[in-house]
Amino acid sequence: MPNNILKTWVESDKREVNRLGKIADKVQHYEDEYAQLPDETLQAKTPEFKERLAKGETLDDILPEAFAVAREGAKRVLGLFPFRVQIIGGITLHEGNIAEMKTGEGKTLTATMPVYLNALAGKGVHVVTVNEYLSARDATEMGELYNWLGLTVGLNTHDKTSDEKREAYNSDITYSTNSELGFDYLRDNMVVYKQQMVQRDLNFAIVDEVDSILIDEARTPLIISGGAEKSTGLYIRADRFVKTLKEEDDYKIDWPTKTISLTEQGITKANKTFGLKNLYDTENTALTHHLDQALRANYIMLKDIDYMVQEGEVLIVDQFTGRAMEGRRFSDGLHQAIEAKEGVEIQDENATMATITYQNFFRMYNKLAGMTGTAKTEEEEFREIYNMQVISIPTNKPVIRVDQPDILYPTLDAKFRAVTEDIKERHKKGQPILVGTVAIESSERLSKMLDDENIPHSVLNAKNHAKEAEIIMNAGQRGAVTIATNMAGRGTDIKLGPGITEVGGLAVIGTERHESRRIDNQLRGRSGRQGDPGATQFYLSLEDDLMKRFGSERIKQVLDRFVDNDEDQVIRSRMISRSVESAQKRVEGNNYDTRKQTLQYDDVMREQREVIYKQRQQVINAEESLKPVLMAMIDRSITRLVQAHTNGDKKTWELDAIYDYVTTNMVDPETFKKDQLLGRSQDELISTLMDLAETNYNEKLGQLGDPDQMLEFEKVVILRVVDSLWTDHIDVLDQLRQSVGLRGYGQMNPLVEYQEEAYRMFEEMIANMDDGVTRLFMKAQIRQNIRR
Repeated sequence: MPNNILKTWVESDKREVNRLGKIADKVQHYEDEYAQLPDETLQAKTPEFKERLAKGETLDDILPEAFAVAREGAKRVLGLFPFRVQIIGGITLHEGNIAEMKTGEGKTLTATMPVYLNALAGKGVHVVTVNEYLSARDATEMGELYNWLGLTVGLNTHDKTSDEKREAYNSDITYSTNSELGFDYLRDNMVVYKQQMVQRDLNFAIVDEVDSILIDEARTPLIISGGAEKSTGLYIRADRFVKTLKEEDDYKIDWPTKTISLTEQGITKANKTFGLKNLYDTENTALTHHLDQALRANYIMLKDIDYMVQEGEVLIVDQFTGRAMEGRRFSDGLHQAIEAKEGVEIQDENATMATITYQNFFRMYNKLAGMTGTAKTEEEEFREIYNMQVISIPTNKPVIRVDQPDILYPTLDAKFRAVTEDIKERHKKGQPILVGTVAIESSERLSKMLDDENIPHSVLNAKNHAKEAEIIMNAGQRGAVTIATNMAGRGTDIKLGPGITEVGGLAVIGTERHESRRIDNQLRGRSGRQGDPGATQFYLSLEDDLMKRFGSERIKQVLDRFVDNDEDQVIRSRMISRSVESAQKRVEGNNYDTRKQTLQYDDVMREQREVIYKQRQQVINAEESLKPVLMAMIDRSITRLVQAHTNGDKKTWELDAIYDYVTTNMVDPETFKKDQLLGRSQDELISTLMDLAETNYNEKLGQLGDPDQMLEFEKVVILRVVDSLWTDHIDVLDQLRQSVGLRGYGQMNPLVEYQEEAYRMFEEMIANMDDGVTRLFMKAQIRQNIRR
C-alpha cells in the first residue's frame, strides 16, 4: 500500500479519535460524582433519562451521563470498569460506525454503554453475534448489568416458539445470531395473521465480529424453501456416469475459476450412455444440468474441505470458520449430486419461498454499528455498502507481540515436519501453543503427527465445537497445545496461566495463509492481548492452496535457486510475506467484486420484495374493508382485458373473447348475456363489467352479513394469490440470474439484462396477481367461518 494512503488513514483516524476523546472526557468528568451515589440513586437514573428523552432531549444530549451510569454500573455489578479507549469505542458504535479493537481489548464491555444509551429510547436494540453460544453467554453475563439498571433483556434462539421469540424481541435489548434475525424477518413476511409476527421495526443493531457477518457471509443469501418435485433417479444415473470418466480425456478442470466441462470425447460417451443424438438439445436440459452438477460434486467439491458427511448427512463446511453449517444446503441440485456421490440418502429438492442477503437485511436497520479486531482491510466495502466508517481504536496498552516473517517450504510434508519440530521445542519449555489450520483435513494430519511424538494436545474443529469454549479457555495454560481451524474461538479470550509471561506468552503458529488477510490477523491477534508478550509464525509451502492458485512464478524461481533437491531446505524472507499479501489482496478484490455483484442483483429483488412485503403488511394489518384494494385489482384486470380485445376498427373488436373470459372467470353464463356487450365504447364496456363486480361484491357481503367476516374473506383471497405468485416469481428470478450470465458472451451486460428482464417479469406477475384475485374473488363460493 502506498505510504501516502497509509498516512492519510492514520491521520484521519487520529483526528476522529481526538474528536471522540473530547466526548470521552465529558463521560469521565462524571466518574467521581457517580462513584459516590448509592445504588438506588444510580438505578433511578434510567427512568430519569427516559423522561428527559420523552420531553425532547436527544440521545446525544444525554450520552455523557448515560455512558457514565453504564460504566459505574458495570463496576458495581460485573466488577469491570471500562477504560478510556473503551468509552471511545462505545461512542463510535453509538454513531453507527465500526470500532476496530484488537482482541482482548474488551469489545463485549465496550458495547454495554451504547446498548444502554440506545435502549433508553424504547425502540429495541439488537446485539448480533456469530453463534448461539456467544449470544447466550453475553445475554447472561451482560444481562445482569442491564437488569440492574432497570432494562429488560431477551435471548432469541432458533428453538424458541413464536411467543417466546415475540417476548425476546419486545425486550429493550435482544441478543440473537444474524441468521435467526434474518429468518425471523422472512417468516414475519410470510405469516397470514398480524398476531403471528415476532419482530418489531428494525431500529439499532450492534454486530459483534462485524467483518465475519457482513463480509464473509454476505455471499450466502438466507433462503426459506418448500418441497418441490423428486428426481432422485437422474442424480444417481448422472453420478454413475461421471465416475467412469477420466480427467483430460473426458473432462477438463479450470482450477482458478473452479469450473469443469466435458471434452468432445466426454460428450460422445454421454450420448452413447444415455442413448441420445445430441446431449445439448433443448429437451435434454435437465440431463445436462444433472451431469454438470455430478461433475462438480465428484471432481471439484472435496470431502472434509468443502463438505463433510456426518450420520449419513452431507453438511456444508463454512470456508471461513471451518464449522459445519447446520441446515444449509448447496443450491441448484449440487447438494443432491454430492449425496449421490457419497451414497447417502438423496433429499428432495426445494423451491425457494423467501430469500434475502445479509447485506440487504442489515441495511434495513435505522442505525447499524459493528465491532471486530480486523476491519481496516475491508474499509472501502463497509463505507460503500453500509455507509459505516471503520475507526481504529488504540489499544489500552502497547502491543509487544513479535510477528516473525513467513517461512516457505517446497512441499507440504516438509512444512508439517517443521511445524511439528517447532511445537516440540516450544512445548519442552512449557510455552502454550495455538496452531491454526485452514481445513479440517490439515488439523487431523497434524494431530496424528503430534500423537506420534507423544505430545498431548486438543483438536478444535467443526466436528466438536460444543467443547470449544472450554478448550479455548485452557489454551493459555502451561504446556497446552491446541490445534484449531480458523474459527479458533472468535469472541473467546485466551487468558494466560501463571508463569506463562516468563516463557514468552502464547505462541500462535499458522500452518498456511488464508485467502483473506483478516482471518490471518484474527489468528495472530489471539496472542499478545492487553500488553502480554507473545509470538506468531506462519509456515507455508508451495503446495498450499493459496500458493497453487495465486503464488507468483517469482517465488518458484527463488526456491529453485535456493534448493538443491533438499525438500527440508527453507526460505525465510520478507519478500515471501509480501508476495503472499499481494496474492491475498487479489483474492480479496475478487471476493469484493463478487459480493458487490451479488448485492447489485439482490437490489433488484430488494425493490420488488419491499413492494410486495409492504402490500402484504397493509392487507394483514387492515382493520376495515379491503374493498378499495380489491376493486382496484379487478379494475386493472378488466381494463387490460378490454383494451387487449378492442383495438382498431369496431368491426374487428373481439367481443366473443371478452364474453368467454367473463363467463369462465367472473360470472355464471346464466346471469349474463352477450348482447350486454354490443354497441358500447371501450369505457362503457369497462364500466359494464365493473358493475358485475360491484353486484357480486354486494351479494357476497349480503350472504356473510358481517363486515368482519367479509374482511377475512378479502384477506384470504388476496394473500392466497399474492403468496403463490410471489413464491414462483422468486424461483424464476433465481433461474434467470443463473442463465443471464451466459448473455455476457453476446456483448450484453448481464446485470442490465437481468434488471430489465426482472422488471418485465415483475410487471407480468402484478398483472397475474390482479387476474388471480379477480378470478378467485368472483368465482369463490362463500362459506361461513373462513380462515386464512
